[in-house]
Formats: sequence, structure tokens, C-alpha cells
Amino acid sequence: ITLEKRLFKRGACLECPQNVRRYLRLKLARETREVFSAIFLDSRHRVIAYEPLFYGTIESVKVHPRQVIQLALKHNSAAVIAAHNHPSGDTAPSESDEAITRKLKMILDHIEVRFLDHFIIGEGEPFSFAEAGLIPASDS
Repeated sequence: ITLEKRLFKRGACLECPQNVRRYLRLKLARETREVFSAIFLDSRHRVIAYEPLFYGTIESVKVHPRQVIQLALKHNSAAVIAAHNHPSGDTAPSESDEAITRKLKMILDHIEVRFLDHFIIGEGEPFSFAEAGLIPASDS
């Protein structure tokens, strides 16, 4: 049985941020370089797909919003949760982490896909941009 099927039973919704944290920690914590990934969700926040999107170095990863948008449309997603790891273990967001979060939020809003959160995985508790108030509410 896959990790996805154990954590996200068929038809199950992502109602608990703690389940998302556990899943992302299992997927990203052991990576030795930065990996930017996304969870694509339907309108009831059921998981459609998890995709590792970009691979970087030990201290950075280049994110191309166009590819995130393409996959959101390909999966017919209603919502997206982004995540990446910090191999250093420090989950504090960098300026570039904050900038890409704002950019993804703005672009996804334009195609009517909700950007729910962006997690940074490292040692200890994963950092949530939504819980830190760093993802602004939609204008709609």
C-alpha cells in the first residue's frame, strides 16, 4: 500500500493540517538537496496528486510558477498546497521563500485555484506560511 493511500484514503479530505505535515515530512525530510513539491486537491480538498516539481542544491531551489500552473490545470485542481525542504534543518523562511509564496498565490488566484499553504520541512515542526499569516486572503 502506498504512503498516499495510507494517509489519504480514497475520497478522504485534507481537513487536518497535521496530516499534511506528517505526509510532507515523510516525503521531504530525508532529501539531501532542496525539493519543491505540490499537493493538488479537488474542490473538497481530496488529494488528486503529489508532485515533486523542482530539484535544487543544498541551499536553494529554482521554482518556475508556469509549471505549477500547468500541473494545476492538468490535474483540474481546485486547490494547491506547496512544500519544500531545507536540508539545513532550519525551517525559517527566506526572503525568496516568501517571494515565491506571494507570486504563486497571485498567479493561482488568477486561474481560480486556491493556494492553501506553503510548508517548509526541516528539523522539528514544519513551518506553515498560512498559519504565520504570510498568505493573504483572496480578493474574491
